[in-house]
Amino acid sequence: MKVPISWLKDFVDLDGVSIEHLAHTLTMAGLEVEEIRYIGLPIPSGQQLSKLSGLAWDREKIVVADIREVGPHPDADRLVLCRLYDGEKEHSVLTGAPNLFEYKGQGELKPPIKVAYAKEGAEIYDGHQAGSHKTTLKRTKIRGVESYSMVCSEKELGISEEHEGVLFLETDAAAGTPLADVLGDAVFDIAITPNIARNANIYGVAREASALLGRPLKPMPLEVQADGPKIEGAARIEISEPELNPRFVLGMIRDIEIKPSPEWVRRRLTLAGMRPINNVVDATNYAMLELGEPLHAFDYDVLVQRAKGKPPVISTRRAKKKETLTTLDGVERQLDDFTVLVCDSAGSLSLGGVMGGLESEVTASTRNVLLEGAAWNFINIRKTLNAQRLASEAGYRFSRGVHPAMAERGVNRGLELMRQWASGSVAQGLVDEYPLPPQPSVVEIGPGDALRWLGVELSTEQLSDILGRLGFEVKAKGDALTVTTPDHRLDIGEGVIGKADLMEEVARIYGYENIPATRLGDDLPPQRGNRTLEIEERIRDLLARLGLQEVMTYRLTSPEQETRRLPVGTPPDDKPYTQLSNPISQERTVLRKSLLASVLEIVERNANIRERLGFFEIGPVFHASEAGPLPDELQRLVLALRGPRQPGHWQGGDVGALDFYDVKGVVTALLSGLGVDGLAFEPAQHPAFHPGKSARVLAGEQQLGVFGELHPQVQAQYDLGGHPVQAAALNLDAIYSLVLARFDSRGVPAYPPVLEDMAFVVDETVAAGQIEALIRQTGGKMLSDLQLFDVYRGEQIGAGKKSLAYQLTYQDAERTLTDEDVSKMRHRIVKRLEQELGAKLRA
Repeated sequence: MKVPISWLKDFVDLDGVSIEHLAHTLTMAGLEVEEIRYIGLPIPSGQQLSKLSGLAWDREKIVVADIREVGPHPDADRLVLCRLYDGEKEHSVLTGAPNLFEYKGQGELKPPIKVAYAKEGAEIYDGHQAGSHKTTLKRTKIRGVESYSMVCSEKELGISEEHEGVLFLETDAAAGTPLADVLGDAVFDIAITPNIARNANIYGVAREASALLGRPLKPMPLEVQADGPKIEGAARIEISEPELNPRFVLGMIRDIEIKPSPEWVRRRLTLAGMRPINNVVDATNYAMLELGEPLHAFDYDVLVQRAKGKPPVISTRRAKKKETLTTLDGVERQLDDFTVLVCDSAGSLSLGGVMGGLESEVTASTRNVLLEGAAWNFINIRKTLNAQRLASEAGYRFSRGVHPAMAERGVNRGLELMRQWASGSVAQGLVDEYPLPPQPSVVEIGPGDALRWLGVELSTEQLSDILGRLGFEVKAKGDALTVTTPDHRLDIGEGVIGKADLMEEVARIYGYENIPATRLGDDLPPQRGNRTLEIEERIRDLLARLGLQEVMTYRLTSPEQETRRLPVGTPPDDKPYTQLSNPISQERTVLRKSLLASVLEIVERNANIRERLGFFEIGPVFHASEAGPLPDELQRLVLALRGPRQPGHWQGGDVGALDFYDVKGVVTALLSGLGVDGLAFEPAQHPAFHPGKSARVLAGEQQLGVFGELHPQVQAQYDLGGHPVQAAALNLDAIYSLVLARFDSRGVPAYPPVLEDMAFVVDETVAAGQIEALIRQTGGKMLSDLQLFDVYRGEQIGAGKKSLAYQLTYQDAERTLTDEDVSKMRHRIVKRLEQELGAKLRA
């Protein structure tokens, strides 16, 4: 929000307070002044909290001047020569400003036109270049006439981007007066965060400055000179849903004259970031910027015409199905059923709290105005703004919350400004429908709260003074203060929340920088671990050590994007998606049901950047719940590998593509690292994975997930390059229950191991996991390790057979094993495999 300092001075005395000190004070209290733009005033040097910009006007070279006569250029129709007095002498100044042409040839101008005059050597902005480019005036000749100075436009002075004509001054300042003394100003660009939305107006910032500087706050002029007939019978209000529209106020002014606003008003609006339009519209914008209450002006005669000559009935309701409205920006808008409309008997007039309609707007022919001020449900306004992809000054304020009490004040202020600038007659009274007034928050605090919450000893008098400066009503009873929230605020809660809100206000005004650093006075709360988070962190550490990189993806997706993770023709999942009522884009309309699809999108995005990829993500998927409208959040882990087994190196290496056994190794290493025992692997069918190159991993009878090579049809639906993608999808909710907080570990053995290789010939149908399980069961504690190191198929062992070669490590923790010990164990293993699996020891 842009705040001109000159406007701020209408409500708080800033004499003796530097612009930089005020900016620092506001920033430290939570109103961050992001930028200070200087309009003609000196720009300080040195480090500042805020960004500084603008143009300083030389007091000797940029002054007020009088144009006494406008004459023609001898050799150019589009140029004129001005006889100008700068307080010292007269000059002949060349200009092409179109707003001076009407004065050409009129002779001596009485009174003269007051303008901003830049002398030779003055530094100004170049009015013919886009942006802010400084230039210094130098003597030259233009079409045969010598030129060394100029009459300035707003752009050349850094006031605005307007450069179509020179700036006319409405001032009594004598010629030669430094322009900085007349128009010099500074504009704060303040970041209005949600917790200070009440200050999205000049008076709100003035209230903060008054409280922070300890200076009186001047009252807002809300008196209205209402000398017209009473408003009763001129209009009526009907509110269908007070929860969406708790208050609606109408005022009226008759017999106005539409014309430009006074120059000082247009300048203030421009500095505050608003474009001046006409005196009536400018009055609504001026009152909004000043008070924070957006207003809307209707052409009353248009409303009467729409009501077939009867007094209009203004109503608020939700939009009907397929209803449309053309707003002031000329856009015909398709309305949602939650959008609140301001209507009359003929139909919709405006988007309530957002933007007016085109048909009833104020035009040059308007003579009677019905002025609206209202209060709206801020959540519903946000939904409307997002749905319509629309931004407006009214929506900006109403979407953050405006107290209903401001509606009456805003209408009164707007009517009085219209009366002053448009010469109208204000109707006596207001039409005010107020079905749902909010109850003020009442909170009790005391010095003990300040000491406990802030670590500062403050008396009841100090607390009362600080809160009183902010407009709170404070009543003291002993050491207790009963604090009632003022009617311009909606951000103070009740109970312990209200107490925290008030302590924040006290801290802001007392000064965060004045609060001493202290040690925590209370006992530390008991430390409780978050087991789920701790396991997730262990998973991250393990996978990072295995060379994988963590990714984080959107939890929002679309059904079309998720469908790619399955082959074409796969029956759809019968579980419905959780739909977003107000999606941010067509690609983010539902909560995801698959984490695999999210990770594959990341692989696709990086496939053309790097050949070798290894990603993992831990995150929730969302499945519809039978318990209620909210979905079940199921925690999942997905891994994805792609590319050569080792990165390219000048010494060579294994550049074969990552395959099924690589992803199995990662899954095994992960689960083993978590201490999950009893792992088993079985062939599995899953639509996302390659048939015959996928498996499931189990712990006992419980399935933990599936892994393998991506199905070729799935891979074809993503741009993944030439390498096959290996992936794993694991159920973390199942894994959490199997991870032990503590598990046994062995010390470094003191006695040497005995290594032995054995190869077994078995039927092709016998799984390696079956052989490994029997060997481990038979070997017991003596068998410390078992590794499969070779698989052979060939004519030497016969058709339908395979040879599996294992390395067995025997080791005893208490003694050195003998040949006899190893021989006995070997015999038991061979015999059991032969009896149960028909395995033969290969010679």
